[in-house]
Amino acid sequence: MELVQAIDTAWQRGWLPYDVREIVSRSLYETHTSLVVDAIALSCSPHAASTIHPRWRRQLDEIGASVWWEGPLLEAWATRHIETADFTSRIAARLVTFLQRLPTLPRILPLPGDALTSAVRAGLDPKVLNRVRALLAKAESTSFPEEAEALSGKAQELMNRYALERAMLDADLPPLATSRRVWLEKSYFKEKSQLVHVVAGAFRSRAVAYDGFGFVTLVGDEVDLEGVELLSTSLLVQATRAMVAIGGQAGKGSEARSRPFRKAFLVAFATRIGERLREAPDVSDERLLPVLANRKKAVDTLYEQMFTRTRKSSVTVRSAAGWGAGRAAANVADIGTGRKTVTSG
Repeated sequence: MELVQAIDTAWQRGWLPYDVREIVSRSLYETHTSLVVDAIALSCSPHAASTIHPRWRRQLDEIGASVWWEGPLLEAWATRHIETADFTSRIAARLVTFLQRLPTLPRILPLPGDALTSAVRAGLDPKVLNRVRALLAKAESTSFPEEAEALSGKAQELMNRYALERAMLDADLPPLATSRRVWLEKSYFKEKSQLVHVVAGAFRSRAVAYDGFGFVTLVGDEVDLEGVELLSTSLLVQATRAMVAIGGQAGKGSEARSRPFRKAFLVAFATRIGERLREAPDVSDERLLPVLANRKKAVDTLYEQMFTRTRKSSVTVRSAAGWGAGRAAANVADIGTGRKTVTSG
C-alpha cells in the first residue's frame, strides 16, 4: 500500500509516530489526520512488541494508533467515516504526497523491527511520575499563587531528587544520552521555545528549536528529559494563563491584548524563570560531580552528532509593559527550586 510505504519512508527519515500525527494535523485536515493514524498503526503492526522501543510504543498509544479493522484499510476507513471510495482515495493520495516531502530529521529511536541492541534506560519511576503529574495538575488549576508555588515546588524537588539518586545508582554504568521532541503550539512558538531552553539547561540537557515545524528537540539523560517535558509544559500553562488573564482584565484595544505585549511577556517570563533556576542550590554531594561530568560529556557528544549546523536566534521586545508583566508572573511561577542532599539512596 502506497500510504504505508510513505510512512515507512518517514520512519527512515527520523520521524516518529507522534511527529507524523502532529505535522499532519497542523498542515492538513481532520480527515487526513484520522487516516494517517490508522496507516501508522498498519505500518507498525507486523512487528513484535519486543522489537519496538518502549517510547515508540507509548507514542502509538498516545495517538490512538491501533488496528481496529479487518481487510483493506481504505475500504474500512471509508465505511467507518461514511465516505466514498473516491474521496478516501483522494485523501490517501494527498497524504502520500505530503509525507514524501517531509525532510530528514536526526534518528533518535531505533525503527520498529530493529533489534534493540543498545541499552534502554528507564525514565522516571511510574509512582514518582504519577505523583509529579498530580502535583503539577493541581498547581496549574489553583488560582492562588502561593499554593501553586508550593505544589510545583514539591514536584520539582521530587524530579530532581529522583534524577540525582538515579545518577548515583547508575554511577558504574556508562553514561547514556538520548533525545526526544516536544511539540509546542504554533502561536508565539519562538518565545515559548525559549522557556523550554532554560528548563532544559536546569535539567542538565540541551535543546534545539525547529521553528518551521513547531517542536523542540531535547538531548539529555532519559530521566532529565522527562523532567524538562513535565516542568516546561506546566510553566507554559501558567504563563499562558497569566497572560490571558491580564488581557481579559484590560479594555478592548489595550496594549495588554496586543501581540507585542504577549511576545514581550513570554520572553520576560522565560528570562526570569531562567534566572530563578540558576539561583537554585547546586548539587551538594561531591560524589556526584564526576558522574554528572561524564553524563554532560555524553550529552554534548550526542548533540554534536545530531546537529552539525545550528544558529542562535534572537527575539525583539517591543513592549515594556509586557516585559514587566512577564517578569512579575515568573516571580510567582511554580518552579520549586528546593533540592535536598542526595544520599546513596
